[in-house]
Amino acid sequence: MRYAYAVCVGSLWIWAACVASVEKTSMNPDLRARAYEIAQKAILVDTHIDVPYRLHEKWEDVSRRTETGDFDYPRAKAGGLKVAFLSIYVPADHEDKGDAKAFAEQMIGYVERLAREHPDKFAIVTSVADVRRRFAEGPILMAMGMENGAPLEGKLENLKYFYERGIRYITLAHSKSNHICDSSYDTNRPWRGLSPFGRQVVAEMNRLGIMVDVSHISDEAFYQVLEVTKAPVIASHSSCRAFTPGWERNLSDDMIRRLAENGGTIQINFGSAFVNDEYRKQSEAARREIQAYLQAHRLSFSDPAAQEYIRQYQREHPIPYADISDVVRCIDHVVQLVGVDHVGLGSDFDGVGDSLPTGLKDVSMYPNLVYELLKRGYSETDIRKILGENLLRVWERVEQVARDLQRATAPVGAGSRHVPTPNRDAL
Repeated sequence: MRYAYAVCVGSLWIWAACVASVEKTSMNPDLRARAYEIAQKAILVDTHIDVPYRLHEKWEDVSRRTETGDFDYPRAKAGGLKVAFLSIYVPADHEDKGDAKAFAEQMIGYVERLAREHPDKFAIVTSVADVRRRFAEGPILMAMGMENGAPLEGKLENLKYFYERGIRYITLAHSKSNHICDSSYDTNRPWRGLSPFGRQVVAEMNRLGIMVDVSHISDEAFYQVLEVTKAPVIASHSSCRAFTPGWERNLSDDMIRRLAENGGTIQINFGSAFVNDEYRKQSEAARREIQAYLQAHRLSFSDPAAQEYIRQYQREHPIPYADISDVVRCIDHVVQLVGVDHVGLGSDFDGVGDSLPTGLKDVSMYPNLVYELLKRGYSETDIRKILGENLLRVWERVEQVARDLQRATAPVGAGSRHVPTPNRDAL
């Protein structure tokens, strides 16, 4: 198993890989120095970091180096991160509870608090112009993407509300099908894709300038989004199904091609299960065994006895992590399919738990990825595209489409409430 670490030489962080076996990793110091320089100078954008929900569970001062988690200011600066799309994650059960909007507002509040309490280290941005004007100033720029459309609560006007709160992409669904569309994780698919309301949502997102995020949604919903949208879309934190056959959470080759035809990007998820099928299969088997044990002993996940069992299980059944090379393999695959203009980074830091690959354990390690790309012969221009320019191009185009539509149309369904009725035959 490999470990990734950083060595500080003066003001320069030289990233290295250490191998715990007899295998030795050859290093090119000049190439690593160049990787660091590119990461520091480029507009490095990560479209999915789950800091708000991490802070919801336990508040930490991420303006300083933290002992836990994958993100904090010092590590982000060391890694060259310029723009972090912080995930306004809303668990699926909040739709049934009826408090999804209120929960999203709470999550947005955490981001606003970071900017308010640490203006020298964190700043909220809401446009590409903001990013280009401010990326060299020093603070980590925080954009917001809402993971789950449940907070719309059946009201199109809530799209404008969340736009004004700073939301710049929305993942239409999460782990369960909702009133907008079906989820890739849910076998219950009442809409067979998008709901009628979901089609209106996509159209209104186009009009407002909110990027449509197709991560998490079902294949049918994906293709229907592409039929409806007038703007490019993103997959904010997905990887390639070619390496996880049959797993709908990742995008198939055909979907990646269609995404590219639309002008969008797939932002590669770093999680081991997303980039390595053996890890995914073993972790799924472990999850089933743990669930069976908890059910047999009538334990909930949060019970101390359950947590102790899980820790013991993990000690006795370790699963080897994926490697940074698995992430680069996904980037290579997209480039070979559709070219370098349609791939970016959506790490899922702070969102995939202890499953990150060796060499990409936190936000300080983006230079490792740049190094691997340089080793494979990628030019600096193409690396800058992957690190952020592709995403900024899509975001800018979404902004332009919104301006065009606003000149031509009135708000869709303004002031209306639409409570859709699912296809009961599919329930």
